[in-house]
Amino acid sequence: MDKQANSRTNVIGGSEAGVAVTVEMDKEAIHQTNSLFWDTKGNEVLGATALPMYGAFVSEEKHQLFGEVSGKKILEIGCGSGQSLQYLGERKPAELWGTDISENQINKTRQLLTERGLSAELICAPMEDKCGLPEDYFDIIYSVYAIGWTTDLEGTFSRIASYLNKDGVFIFSWSHPIHKCVAAEKNTLAFKKSYFDESWYTVALGDDTLSLSDRKMSTYINALAKAGFIIEKMVEESDDDLLEAQGDSSDFAKKARMLPVTFVIKARKL
Repeated sequence: MDKQANSRTNVIGGSEAGVAVTVEMDKEAIHQTNSLFWDTKGNEVLGATALPMYGAFVSEEKHQLFGEVSGKKILEIGCGSGQSLQYLGERKPAELWGTDISENQINKTRQLLTERGLSAELICAPMEDKCGLPEDYFDIIYSVYAIGWTTDLEGTFSRIASYLNKDGVFIFSWSHPIHKCVAAEKNTLAFKKSYFDESWYTVALGDDTLSLSDRKMSTYINALAKAGFIIEKMVEESDDDLLEAQGDSSDFAKKARMLPVTFVIKARKL
């Protein structure tokens, strides 16, 4: 049931939106809304964020969080259109796996990898659900701008931990929670929502609708700890070289020079 309407200026990444409607958290309804979004025009509306980029102005090429992947068994959570799997597949891992909530995205990934002479085991399922993935199996699990879509963060991190070998690595990125609170207005930055508000909301982007929750940084960190991870590195700085190279003078780029818009965490299973 809808609760109230409010302004959510930053839905995901740098994308802007107007009025959002706060809703009760209904897992099945949210899965239905978001799978439909990605089955139809998700990529057209939000684009695709993929390695070597973790998100706006943060790159694997600079931070080298993966290290050597040759011979490793790798799983991507939220594989989207497959560009990140392609990036890693060209670096000779032992196995590639991917999951996504959208059948359309899975088909795009399969087509892309086939065209590049690569292959992966692909599963269409919500990341929260048990979906036949092997346990104590993977060396690296990663997620580029997908973890934030989960309806059950603690449950998702617990499942990811169960899929990893001991000492296995989990790397994920998402839109920084501070970025989600602040908007550019008349050459200034203004808080538009409470950082502590983690309520679920729906928002319309054109003719399409998506559902999200803006979680605090502590929510991610505490959920990782509860699942048995230790954090090895966190990145939240925008890359000045990328900002300069792109010559971007937009409000979003100005914002990225003042506060974090993307964060990346590398954690290890104990």
